[in-house]
Amino acid sequence: MAIRSKLVAGNWKMHGGTLQNRDLLNAVLAATADLSGVELAVCVPYPYLPQAQSILEGTHVSWGAQNVSQHEKGAYTGEVSSSMLLDFGCRYVIVGHSERRALYGEDSHTVALKFKAAQGAGLIPVLCVGETLEQREAGITEQVVAEQLDAVVKSAGINALNTAVLAYEPVWAIGTGKTASPAQAQEVHLFIRGRIAADAAEVAEGLKILYGGSVKAGNAAELFAMPDIDGGLIGGASLVAEEFIAIARAAKD
Repeated sequence: MAIRSKLVAGNWKMHGGTLQNRDLLNAVLAATADLSGVELAVCVPYPYLPQAQSILEGTHVSWGAQNVSQHEKGAYTGEVSSSMLLDFGCRYVIVGHSERRALYGEDSHTVALKFKAAQGAGLIPVLCVGETLEQREAGITEQVVAEQLDAVVKSAGINALNTAVLAYEPVWAIGTGKTASPAQAQEVHLFIRGRIAADAAEVAEGLKILYGGSVKAGNAAELFAMPDIDGGLIGGASLVAEEFIAIARAAKD
């Protein structure tokens, strides 16, 4: 049985400023230097990638972006390609976040193209999947998550998940203060791993599946104790040094 190390990744969303970024990152670095067995990362807005690289290069904290174009170059005003992210030392990039799907019309086909573009360039895509409250109440959580996952597997192949991370983010729990209970989260994580295992057991066993959705210092340990939850994709709490540090420590304990 593979032993999966934990990953705690911050998604700053559209927040930040050079002074607060510096203070936040330096505080996290100082307080987590002794934290072995847990990988830490921050996904920052594009303009702050040079600053993240400057502060984090050579440390135990990785960095990445929150989105990427499916195109490598061309007349795509305002877009950012995978190779540009690599220029700033990115390790990770989030693809398919529910906000991108809901607010910017990214469907599962587009997400799959972004996943392949990122992975083809050598980035590790963090693929987000998850259902809305209406979908959960309709009892179609597994159907929705399967469609989002299957689109990527069909496009990139099951083995592409060997160099990717998944994040289950119930849309109804993102930024709402509501959190899926550890049992609810574990149920979906187990479903995801089982669906992958049906095609490739070894891929499923080694795949990190993060939970995202109002993870805080107060609930992180209970969530991370679940057998199929391998860390977290942290939103608002990743902007507060003390919270993010406490969540990182919960992943170790």
